[in-house]
This record gives sequence, C-alpha cells and structure tokens, in this order.
Amino acid sequence: MNIKVTPDGLTPEKKAALIAGGTELLRVELNKNPETTIVVIDEVETDNWGIGRKAWVKIALM
Repeated sequence: MNIKVTPDGLTPEKKAALIAGGTELLRVELNKNPETTIVVIDEVETDNWGIGRKAWVKIALM
C-alpha cells in the first residue's frame, strides 16, 4: 500500500498510525497477512500537488 500525504503536521506517531491503519484495512478487506504487508508513506510537498487542473499552491493562496 502506498499512502501519499503532505508533510504538514505529519509526526512519527501519525506515520505509525497510518501504517497500522493501512495494514489493518488490507487485512480486513483483502485478507492480506499483516506480517507481509508493506505500507509506504510518500511525503509530497504541496507545490507538487494539483486539484481540478490547478496547482495546489494557487488554490491555497485564494
């Protein structure tokens, strides 16, 4: 599982919670073995995001 988030407010504790939650989701919904489930968190800066054909930076400045 790959989770992409902005680094805003992302603490080590929140990363751990995302990993645990993602692992549990895959266990419940897809019967995946938690011991072999890999969760990757990609921290993407907001200037690398876009929504609705617009760069996130432009949307945030509105």
